[in-house]
Amino acid sequence: MATIGIYERVSTSKQDTAAQHGELAAYASQQEQLGNVVVWYADKATGKNMNRPGFRKLEADLTAGKVDRLVCWRLDRLGRTVGGLCSFLETLQARGTGFLSLKDGFDLSSAASRFTLNILASVAAFETELRAERIQAGIAAKRARGEKWGNGRTKGSANKATPEVCEQVKRMKAEGSKVAAIARVCKISRQTVYVILAD
Repeated sequence: MATIGIYERVSTSKQDTAAQHGELAAYASQQEQLGNVVVWYADKATGKNMNRPGFRKLEADLTAGKVDRLVCWRLDRLGRTVGGLCSFLETLQARGTGFLSLKDGFDLSSAASRFTLNILASVAAFETELRAERIQAGIAAKRARGEKWGNGRTKGSANKATPEVCEQVKRMKAEGSKVAAIARVCKISRQTVYVILAD
């Protein structure tokens, strides 16, 4: 017997989940007939960040090993940022948690989906590097105009990090850790990690 977590999301409180709920409910019914347990998670919140009540509850249950497989209607229901979505899927893959997106036919057990995940990871890394370059360009432009950045110190958003954190960031990166993992461990944003690494 497995526990299937089903996640559905709409962006605003004025929307409802009817478009996705029918197919998810049919899938849930099939799983229950097979003797599996189905647990539902839902949000009415933007997909532009991963900080949503239902999603946080889902992550907590995944971390606790209470969910064996996660199912959603489409990938964009999980999140609309490539970085956040990719980091989450990589975490599922590392834990050995099953995943299925009904409409996309995306299943981490298939070679094609793992290939797609690698493409998503590359796109996410590219987007993050572009963001870091824009931040550095903005800092350089302010300095060139004689303007102060952040709290007037010279490290931009790295002001949020102590020297010890900066050292830990660089050490973890040298050891091969991913930026998302570094940010989680050091409790700073990914942008701050990139500013520290670029310093």
